[in-house]
This record gives sequence, C-alpha cells and structure tokens, in this order.
Amino acid sequence: MTRFLAGRLVRAVFILLVITVSNFFLIHAAPGDPAAVMAGESGDADPQFLEQLRERFGLDKPLYVQLGIYVSHVVRLDLGYSYRQQLPVLDLILERLPATLLLSLSAFAVSLGLGILAGAMAAARQGRLSDTLISLFALIFYATPLFWLALMAVLLFSIELGWLPGFGYETVGAGYAGFARALDIAKHLVLPAMTLGLFFMAVYVRMTRASMLEVSQMDFVKTAKAKGLRPRVIQRRHVLRNALLPVVTLAGLQAGQLVGGAVLIETVFAWPGIGRLMFEALSQRDYNLLLGVFVVSAAMVLLFNLITDVLYRFVDPRIRVAS
Repeated sequence: MTRFLAGRLVRAVFILLVITVSNFFLIHAAPGDPAAVMAGESGDADPQFLEQLRERFGLDKPLYVQLGIYVSHVVRLDLGYSYRQQLPVLDLILERLPATLLLSLSAFAVSLGLGILAGAMAAARQGRLSDTLISLFALIFYATPLFWLALMAVLLFSIELGWLPGFGYETVGAGYAGFARALDIAKHLVLPAMTLGLFFMAVYVRMTRASMLEVSQMDFVKTAKAKGLRPRVIQRRHVLRNALLPVVTLAGLQAGQLVGGAVLIETVFAWPGIGRLMFEALSQRDYNLLLGVFVVSAAMVLLFNLITDVLYRFVDPRIRVAS
C-alpha cells in the first residue's frame, strides 16, 4: 500500500505541475490587461501609470520569466498575491474552500447514495412500471439544464412554499452559534446540494442498473440461485457488490466535476465558495487569484482520483492482488 500510494502521489504531483503550466499560458493568452482594468476603475488611464502597475505586479517581465517565478512560488505553496483583493491568494481560497467542500461533498453523497439505491431498485424490478418510472425521472433530471433546475427550486421551495432559504450560506445578522448555526447552514445547504446532486444522480442510476443487470447473468449468480439463497441476499451480497466497481470508477471521475458544477450553483444560490470566487476573479482579470483557484481545483480532482484508486482495492480484492 505504501508503494502504491507513493507512486500515485508522484504521478499526481507531475500532473499538477503540467496543469499549472498549461493554465498559466491559457490565462495569459486570454484578451484583457489587468493593469488596464485597474487603471480604468481608478479613473486614470495614463500610460505612465499603466507601466507602474505592470512593474508593481510583475507584468512587465517576459512571459517565461513570469512563469518561472510563479512555478517556484507554487512549489513553496505560495500562490501569490491578489492585487484586486489586496490579500494573499491562499488565504482567500482557504476562506472559501470549506463552503465549496461542504457543498460538493453533500451533493456527491446525495447523488451517489440516491443513484445506487434507485439503480438497484430499478434492476431488481426490471421491466416493471417502477423500473420505467425510475429510469424516466433519472433521464429528466439529467436532461434538465442545471441553472434552470436551480432557479425552479428557488421559486418553488423558497418563494412559493417558504420551506427553505433560497440564497446565501447562513442567515446574515442572526448571530447563531453552535448547533443553531449548524442547523441554519444545513437549511441553506439543502437546495444547492439537492440541485447539484440530482443532476449527477441520474448517471449513477443508469450505470448501477446496467451494471447489476450484466452481473446478474454471470455464472456465480446462477450458482447462488441454485444453492437456494434468498433473492435479496443474492442482490445485495453478490450482484450489487460486484456491480459497484464501474460505479466507483464513474464516481471518482465525477467527484472532480462537482467542483466545476459548483461554479454555476454557487452563483445562482449566492454560495460563498471558490467557484464564485473564480467567477469574480475572471471578471476582474485577477490572474493570480484565478490561477490559484485552478491549482487548488486541480489538486482536489487529483485527490478524489487517488481516493478512488484506494477504494478500488477494497471494493474488488482482485485489484489489490494484481497490483
């Protein structure tokens, strides 16, 4: 296990370095000058003032020099300084990261849990009305645009019914503490987490159903039936467990996509996460902050993939033996 983790970590560090360099060139190839944006907002577009701004933030140096300086800082876990927020980039990201992790992990738990449960129910009732309804609802959630689903959820559950708050991370000015604050945050979390989770849940429903139907035709399942085991035991211990491997594979890939999907959800629900921070940095041409968010997001995706590789070894012992 130690050798396995060491190899995966070395590979992840190399991939993260490649992503960092690629993002650096992509960001600087985009149109727009941060110095011109700041000068325009301050009402001073004098060429001398622009040169002073570029010199202050290192934008006057050649691109390869800027890249070398930036990579050397990233290696030391220094993501630079946000010239718009006047704060270190790492501090800004760490301030917003807990909200994004809370939203992403909650949505991931909702999508994976409900997806596997609904997919298993559909596979066990193949050809029945319940199987058709589950597949139909999964397809509807997958085909519905995420932003439209979020807006409809706010209109229905927040404005019309008044059951849940529609925007924000917690009630502003309420002064809650302890369990009351946790409960207030949980209420604000329901709509964004369910909206994001239901969109990805549809994929797990289809994958679980298809995988279980394929496994149910294998010889070891027929042997279990011949031994007289109860259908529920066969579905739970033999079919579902062996059908989870492709689901875990897909979950590991989509866990990183939840961070990208959270950008839209955080904007609609005014959720103070790094997705919304990235959108603000993009509109303000804050290169350092934008690159810092990209680096942290890529690191999170690589971490989720590493966790997926570790889970493989527990879901299917054959992988542990082969490696």
